[in-house]
Amino acid sequence: MGLFDFFKKKANDAQEQKTLDKSLEKTKESLFSRITKAVVGSSVIDDKVLDELEEILITSDIGVNTTLKIIERIQARVARDKYLRTSELNHILSEEIQNLLTENNSADFNDFTNHHTDKPYVIMVVGVNGVGKTTTIGKLAHKLKLAEKKVVLGAADTFRAAAVDQLKLWGERVQVRVVAQAMGSDPASVAYDTLQSALANGEDVAIIDTAGRLHNKVALMNELTKIKQVMQKVVPGAPHEILLVLDASTGQNAIEQCKQFTQATDVNALALTKLDGTAKGGVVIGISDQFKIPVKYIGVGEGIDHLQLFNKKDFVNSLFKQSDEGQRKN
Repeated sequence: MGLFDFFKKKANDAQEQKTLDKSLEKTKESLFSRITKAVVGSSVIDDKVLDELEEILITSDIGVNTTLKIIERIQARVARDKYLRTSELNHILSEEIQNLLTENNSADFNDFTNHHTDKPYVIMVVGVNGVGKTTTIGKLAHKLKLAEKKVVLGAADTFRAAAVDQLKLWGERVQVRVVAQAMGSDPASVAYDTLQSALANGEDVAIIDTAGRLHNKVALMNELTKIKQVMQKVVPGAPHEILLVLDASTGQNAIEQCKQFTQATDVNALALTKLDGTAKGGVVIGISDQFKIPVKYIGVGEGIDHLQLFNKKDFVNSLFKQSDEGQRKN
C-alpha cells in the first residue's frame, strides 16, 4: 500500500466511523437516557442497578438470553472488584459486549473481498420482502466494483415484477450486468443462467436475489435447496455465501425471521439494514450472540455508499461513545 493509499484509507475509515456514529444515534439516545435514569441516586453498581439494567437491555431488543449473559458477566466483575462505580457502567458494558461477541466467533471483515477464493464467488441472498434485500445487493455490487471486481446479478425473485425491475435499476446505477427471465420463471433456471453467464464472461462475483416469502417454511426450504443444487451443477460448492438480510428496525421480528431462515437453509452470513432509522440497533448484538452466525454487513443509511462491513469493536464503541463523553463532563 502506497503512502497516498494509506492516507486515503484513513480518511475513508474516519468517514465510515462518522456515518456509523450517526446511524446509531437513535439507539444510543434510547439506551443512554434510560441507563442514566437507572443509576440516579446510586454511586456503586449494586443489585438494584443491575435489575434496572437487565430490563433496559431486554427492552432494547438485545434479547433475554443475551441480556442474562451480559448481566452475569457484570455481576462476576462486581463480585471480584467489589465497589464498581456507576460512572464505570457504560465502559464495563462496552467491554463485556465486545468480549461476548468475540467468544461467539463474530468475525471482523476487513474488506469486501477477503473471503473470495473461488471464481465466480457466488452469494445467494435471502430474506423477506421489505427488509432492503435488493438495495443491499445493489450497494454490495457497488462496493465490489470499487474493489475492482467484475460482478453479475441474478434476478431469481421471479414472483414480483417490482423485484426484477428494482434489481435492473440497481444494475444500471452501479453499471453491472443483470441476468433476468420472464415473470413467473423458475428461480433455479435464472440462477443457472446467471452462473453460466458469469463463467462465460469471467466475472468474479455472482449475486443471486431470491423470493422473499416466509408463509410456508417447507416450500421455502424446497425452493432454496433446488436453487443451490442447480447452481452446484455449474459451480461446484456454490453458493459460497448464503446471506440473510434482516431489517434491524423490526427488533424481535428480525430474530424470528433469522430462526425461520436458518432452519430452512444454511445461512452463513447476515446483513442488518436500516440501522439509521431505528432505536432498535441492539438487535445486532442479540442476533450475533443467539445464532453464532457472523454479521457481515450493516446498512447505515440510504446512500449508495452506506453499506459497511461489520466490526464489533467499532460498532460497540460507537454505541457507547456518547455516554462516555457525557460521563467525563459529569
